[in-house]
Amino acid sequence: MTYPIDMTIKPEVQAFFDEATNTISYIVKDPSSDACAIVDSVLDIDYAAGRITYDHADELIRQVQSQGLKLEWIIETHVHADHLSAAPYIQQKLGGKIGIGSKIMVVQETFGKVFNEGTEFQRDGSQFDRLFDDGDTYMVGNMPAFASYTPGHTPACMVHVMGNAAFVGDTLFMPDGGSARADFPGGDAATLYESIQKVLALPDEMRLFMCHDYGPNGRDIQWETTVGEEKAHNIHVGSGKTKEDFVKFRTERDATLAMPKLIIPSLQVNMRAGEVPTDKDGNPTLKVPLNGL
Repeated sequence: MTYPIDMTIKPEVQAFFDEATNTISYIVKDPSSDACAIVDSVLDIDYAAGRITYDHADELIRQVQSQGLKLEWIIETHVHADHLSAAPYIQQKLGGKIGIGSKIMVVQETFGKVFNEGTEFQRDGSQFDRLFDDGDTYMVGNMPAFASYTPGHTPACMVHVMGNAAFVGDTLFMPDGGSARADFPGGDAATLYESIQKVLALPDEMRLFMCHDYGPNGRDIQWETTVGEEKAHNIHVGSGKTKEDFVKFRTERDATLAMPKLIIPSLQVNMRAGEVPTDKDGNPTLKVPLNGL
Protein backbone atom coordinates (compact mmCIF):
# COMPACT_ATOMS: atom_id res chain seq x y z
CA MET A 1 0.00 0.00 0.00
CA THR A 2 1.15 3.53 -0.81
CA TYR A 3 0.58 5.95 2.06
CA PRO A 4 -0.01 9.70 1.49
CA ILE A 5 3.17 10.97 3.15
CA ASP A 6 3.81 14.73 3.13
CA MET A 7 7.07 15.62 4.86
CA THR A 8 6.60 19.34 4.15
CA ILE A 9 3.93 19.58 6.87
CA LYS A 10 5.57 19.93 10.29
CA PRO A 11 3.08 19.67 13.14
CA GLU A 12 3.84 21.18 16.52
CA VAL A 13 4.16 18.29 19.01
CA GLN A 14 3.97 18.72 22.79
CA ALA A 15 4.83 15.71 24.94
CA PHE A 16 3.56 14.90 28.45
CA PHE A 17 5.28 12.16 30.44
CA ASP A 18 3.36 10.15 33.03
CA GLU A 19 5.88 8.87 35.55
CA ALA A 20 3.54 6.29 37.10
CA THR A 21 3.15 4.35 33.83
CA ASN A 22 6.13 5.62 31.76
CA THR A 23 3.63 6.74 29.13
CA ILE A 24 4.04 9.75 26.86
CA SER A 25 0.89 11.51 25.67
CA TYR A 26 0.92 14.12 22.92
CA ILE A 27 -0.89 17.24 21.78
CA VAL A 28 -0.33 17.51 18.03
CA LYS A 29 -1.19 20.87 16.44
CA ASP A 30 -1.84 21.57 12.78
CA PRO A 31 0.77 24.23 11.88
CA SER A 32 -1.73 26.15 9.74
CA SER A 33 -4.72 26.32 12.12
CA ASP A 34 -5.76 26.03 15.77
CA ALA A 35 -6.84 22.40 15.32
CA CYS A 36 -5.11 19.64 17.30
CA ALA A 37 -5.23 15.97 18.20
CA ILE A 38 -4.40 14.22 21.47
CA VAL A 39 -2.60 10.89 21.18
CA ASP A 40 -2.60 8.22 23.95
CA SER A 41 -3.99 10.04 26.97
CA VAL A 42 -3.68 8.66 30.52
CA LEU A 43 -6.22 8.29 33.33
CA ASP A 44 -4.65 8.13 36.79
CA ILE A 45 -5.50 5.14 38.98
CA ASP A 46 -4.47 4.11 42.47
CA TYR A 47 -5.17 0.43 41.90
CA ALA A 48 -4.63 -0.62 45.53
CA ALA A 49 -7.14 1.98 46.72
CA GLY A 50 -9.54 1.53 43.81
CA ARG A 51 -9.42 5.28 43.12
CA ILE A 52 -9.41 7.07 39.75
CA THR A 53 -8.22 10.67 39.40
CA TYR A 54 -7.67 13.04 36.48
CA ASP A 55 -4.45 15.03 37.03
CA HIS A 56 -2.75 13.91 33.82
CA ALA A 57 -5.86 14.44 31.69
CA ASP A 58 -6.55 17.81 33.32
CA GLU A 59 -3.06 19.00 32.33
CA LEU A 60 -3.75 18.09 28.68
CA ILE A 61 -7.10 19.89 28.88
CA ARG A 62 -5.47 22.97 30.44
CA GLN A 63 -2.87 23.12 27.70
CA VAL A 64 -5.43 22.84 24.91
CA GLN A 65 -7.58 25.55 26.47
CA SER A 66 -4.75 27.93 27.40
CA GLN A 67 -3.38 27.82 23.85
CA GLY A 68 -6.79 28.41 22.32
CA LEU A 69 -6.72 25.12 20.44
CA LYS A 70 -9.65 23.15 19.04
CA LEU A 71 -9.47 19.43 19.79
CA GLU A 72 -10.66 17.43 16.78
CA TRP A 73 -9.30 13.93 17.47
CA ILE A 74 -8.48 11.76 20.48
CA ILE A 75 -6.36 8.97 19.04
CA GLU A 76 -5.57 5.63 20.68
CA THR A 77 -2.68 3.85 18.98
CA HIS A 78 -3.91 0.55 20.48
CA VAL A 79 -5.67 -0.98 23.48
CA HIS A 80 -3.05 -0.26 26.13
CA ALA A 81 -2.32 -2.91 28.76
CA ASP A 82 -0.33 -0.68 31.11
CA HIS A 83 -2.41 2.46 31.55
CA LEU A 84 -6.03 3.58 31.38
CA SER A 85 -7.21 5.92 28.63
CA ALA A 86 -8.75 9.28 29.58
CA ALA A 87 -10.40 9.65 26.16
CA PRO A 88 -14.07 10.00 27.24
CA TYR A 89 -13.17 12.37 30.09
CA ILE A 90 -11.25 14.61 27.68
CA GLN A 91 -14.00 14.36 25.07
CA GLN A 92 -16.58 15.47 27.63
CA LYS A 93 -14.50 18.59 28.37
CA LEU A 94 -13.22 19.47 24.89
CA GLY A 95 -15.14 17.53 22.25
CA GLY A 96 -13.36 15.69 19.44
CA LYS A 97 -13.76 12.20 18.02
CA ILE A 98 -12.23 9.10 19.62
CA GLY A 99 -10.47 6.87 17.08
CA ILE A 100 -8.76 3.47 17.17
CA GLY A 101 -7.92 0.66 14.73
CA SER A 102 -10.82 -1.44 13.47
CA LYS A 103 -9.21 -4.60 14.85
CA ILE A 104 -10.42 -3.39 18.26
CA MET A 105 -13.21 -5.89 17.63
CA VAL A 106 -10.69 -8.76 17.84
CA VAL A 107 -9.44 -7.40 21.16
CA GLN A 108 -13.00 -6.97 22.46
CA GLU A 109 -13.90 -10.52 21.49
CA THR A 110 -10.76 -11.95 23.12
CA PHE A 111 -10.98 -10.05 26.39
CA GLY A 112 -14.75 -10.03 26.54
CA LYS A 113 -14.36 -13.76 27.21
CA VAL A 114 -11.48 -13.29 29.67
CA PHE A 115 -13.54 -10.84 31.73
CA ASN A 116 -16.84 -12.74 31.28
CA GLU A 117 -18.51 -9.58 30.04
CA GLY A 118 -21.80 -11.08 28.94
CA THR A 119 -24.01 -10.07 26.02
CA GLU A 120 -24.47 -6.45 27.14
CA PHE A 121 -20.84 -5.69 26.24
CA GLN A 122 -20.79 -4.69 22.58
CA ARG A 123 -17.90 -6.26 20.65
CA ASP A 124 -18.36 -4.20 17.48
CA GLY A 125 -16.18 -1.18 18.28
CA SER A 126 -19.27 1.01 18.67
CA GLN A 127 -17.82 2.61 21.81
CA PHE A 128 -15.47 4.56 19.51
CA ASP A 129 -16.38 7.34 17.07
CA ARG A 130 -14.09 6.15 14.27
CA LEU A 131 -12.51 2.79 13.48
CA PHE A 132 -9.48 3.06 11.19
CA ASP A 133 -8.47 0.52 8.57
CA ASP A 134 -4.99 0.36 7.06
CA GLY A 135 -4.36 3.49 5.01
CA ASP A 136 -7.43 5.40 6.18
CA THR A 137 -7.00 9.16 6.13
CA TYR A 138 -8.46 11.93 8.28
CA MET A 139 -7.86 15.64 8.82
CA VAL A 140 -6.59 17.60 11.81
CA GLY A 141 -7.59 21.09 10.71
CA ASN A 142 -5.86 21.47 7.34
CA MET A 143 -3.31 18.74 8.09
CA PRO A 144 -3.85 15.34 6.46
CA ALA A 145 -3.22 12.31 8.68
CA PHE A 146 -3.32 8.58 8.05
CA ALA A 147 -3.32 5.33 9.99
CA SER A 148 -0.99 2.42 9.20
CA TYR A 149 -1.87 -1.03 10.51
CA THR A 150 1.03 -2.40 12.61
CA PRO A 151 -0.10 -5.49 14.58
CA GLY A 152 2.15 -7.79 16.58
CA HIS A 153 2.18 -6.20 20.03
CA THR A 154 -1.63 -6.38 19.91
CA PRO A 155 -4.01 -7.18 17.02
CA ALA A 156 -5.28 -3.56 16.93
CA CYS A 157 -2.03 -1.54 16.87
CA MET A 158 -1.75 1.35 14.40
CA VAL A 159 0.86 4.00 13.72
CA HIS A 160 -0.66 7.45 13.09
CA VAL A 161 1.24 9.75 10.73
CA MET A 162 0.61 13.49 10.67
CA GLY A 163 2.89 15.37 8.29
CA ASN A 164 6.50 14.57 9.21
CA ALA A 165 5.55 13.06 12.59
CA ALA A 166 4.56 9.44 13.27
CA PHE A 167 3.12 8.22 16.58
CA VAL A 168 4.21 4.61 16.83
CA GLY A 169 2.41 3.40 19.97
CA ASP A 170 4.20 0.32 21.31
CA THR A 171 5.43 -0.93 17.94
CA LEU A 172 8.88 0.55 18.58
CA PHE A 173 10.79 2.03 21.51
CA MET A 174 13.76 4.40 21.39
CA PRO A 175 16.78 2.81 19.67
CA ASP A 176 18.32 1.73 22.99
CA GLY A 177 14.94 0.38 24.17
CA GLY A 178 14.25 -1.88 21.21
CA SER A 179 10.68 -3.12 20.79
CA ALA A 180 7.57 -4.04 22.72
CA ARG A 181 6.61 -7.50 23.92
CA ALA A 182 4.51 -9.72 21.67
CA ASP A 183 3.18 -12.33 24.12
CA PHE A 184 -0.21 -10.86 25.01
CA PRO A 185 -3.27 -12.68 23.60
CA GLY A 186 -3.35 -11.87 19.89
CA GLY A 187 0.30 -10.77 19.83
CA ASP A 188 2.91 -12.36 17.56
CA ALA A 189 6.65 -11.69 17.30
CA ALA A 190 6.93 -12.44 13.57
CA THR A 191 4.00 -10.13 12.85
CA LEU A 192 5.59 -7.43 15.00
CA TYR A 193 8.82 -7.68 13.00
CA GLU A 194 6.91 -7.14 9.75
CA SER A 195 5.07 -4.17 11.26
CA ILE A 196 8.34 -2.61 12.38
CA GLN A 197 9.63 -2.96 8.81
CA LYS A 198 6.62 -0.92 7.65
CA VAL A 199 7.58 1.83 10.06
CA LEU A 200 11.23 1.69 8.97
CA ALA A 201 10.12 2.04 5.33
CA LEU A 202 8.92 5.59 6.08
CA PRO A 203 11.34 8.40 5.08
CA ASP A 204 14.54 8.47 7.14
CA GLU A 205 13.75 12.02 8.29
CA MET A 206 10.31 11.08 9.63
CA ARG A 207 10.07 12.03 13.30
CA LEU A 208 8.99 9.09 15.46
CA PHE A 209 7.24 9.62 18.79
CA MET A 210 7.15 6.79 21.34
CA CYS A 211 4.24 5.84 23.60
CA HIS A 212 6.62 4.61 26.33
CA ASP A 213 10.15 5.07 27.54
CA TYR A 214 11.82 3.48 30.55
CA GLY A 215 15.18 5.23 30.55
CA PRO A 216 17.34 2.16 29.92
CA ASN A 217 20.72 2.13 31.66
CA GLY A 218 19.69 5.12 33.75
CA ARG A 219 19.50 7.69 30.94
CA ASP A 220 16.98 10.53 31.02
CA ILE A 221 13.52 9.81 29.61
CA GLN A 222 13.30 10.39 25.83
CA TRP A 223 10.47 10.03 23.34
CA GLU A 224 11.51 11.40 19.94
CA THR A 225 13.82 9.87 17.34
CA THR A 226 13.78 9.34 13.56
CA VAL A 227 13.33 6.43 11.17
CA GLY A 228 16.99 6.77 10.17
CA GLU A 229 18.14 6.50 13.79
CA GLU A 230 15.99 3.43 14.40
CA LYS A 231 17.23 1.71 11.25
CA ALA A 232 20.84 2.30 12.23
CA HIS A 233 20.77 1.79 15.97
CA ASN A 234 17.66 -0.03 17.26
CA ILE A 235 19.03 -2.83 19.45
CA HIS A 236 16.32 -5.31 18.42
CA VAL A 237 15.75 -4.62 14.72
CA GLY A 238 18.43 -2.16 13.54
CA SER A 239 21.46 -2.85 11.38
CA GLY A 240 19.61 -5.40 9.28
CA LYS A 241 18.71 -7.92 11.98
CA THR A 242 16.71 -10.81 10.48
CA LYS A 243 13.19 -11.86 11.31
CA GLU A 244 14.49 -15.18 12.64
CA ASP A 245 16.88 -13.42 15.02
CA PHE A 246 14.14 -11.06 16.19
CA VAL A 247 11.54 -13.79 16.78
CA LYS A 248 14.02 -15.92 18.74
CA PHE A 249 15.11 -12.98 20.89
CA ARG A 250 11.60 -11.59 21.42
CA THR A 251 10.11 -14.98 22.32
CA GLU A 252 12.83 -15.77 24.83
CA ARG A 253 12.73 -12.32 26.40
CA ASP A 254 8.93 -12.19 26.63
CA ALA A 255 8.95 -15.47 28.57
CA THR A 256 10.87 -13.68 31.35
CA LEU A 257 8.63 -10.61 31.63
CA ALA A 258 6.03 -10.08 34.36
CA MET A 259 2.53 -8.92 33.48
CA PRO A 260 2.10 -5.12 33.54
CA LYS A 261 0.85 -3.98 36.96
CA LEU A 262 -2.25 -2.33 35.48
CA ILE A 263 -3.16 -4.87 32.79
CA ILE A 264 -6.41 -5.99 34.47
CA PRO A 265 -7.99 -2.54 34.88
CA SER A 266 -6.42 -1.20 31.67
CA LEU A 267 -7.91 -3.81 29.34
CA GLN A 268 -11.39 -3.54 30.83
CA VAL A 269 -11.44 0.24 30.52
CA ASN A 270 -9.58 0.69 27.23
CA MET A 271 -11.59 -1.83 25.22
CA ARG A 272 -14.56 0.38 26.15
CA ALA A 273 -12.90 3.52 24.73
CA GLY A 274 -11.90 4.62 28.24
CA GLU A 275 -15.23 4.09 29.97
CA VAL A 276 -15.09 2.35 33.35
CA PRO A 277 -17.41 -0.70 33.45
CA THR A 278 -20.29 -0.77 35.93
CA ASP A 279 -22.11 -3.44 37.90
CA LYS A 280 -25.84 -4.17 37.58
CA ASP A 281 -26.60 -1.21 39.85
CA GLY A 282 -24.54 1.22 37.79
CA ASN A 283 -21.58 1.43 40.19
CA PRO A 284 -18.08 1.68 38.62
CA THR A 285 -16.60 -1.79 39.08
CA LEU A 286 -13.59 -3.73 37.82
CA LYS A 287 -13.26 -7.51 37.66
CA VAL A 288 -10.18 -9.59 38.53
CA PRO A 289 -10.30 -12.84 36.52
CA LEU A 290 -8.24 -15.54 38.18
CA ASN A 291 -5.77 -17.49 36.03
CA GLY A 292 -7.26 -15.90 32.91
CA LEU A 293 -4.25 -14.06 31.52
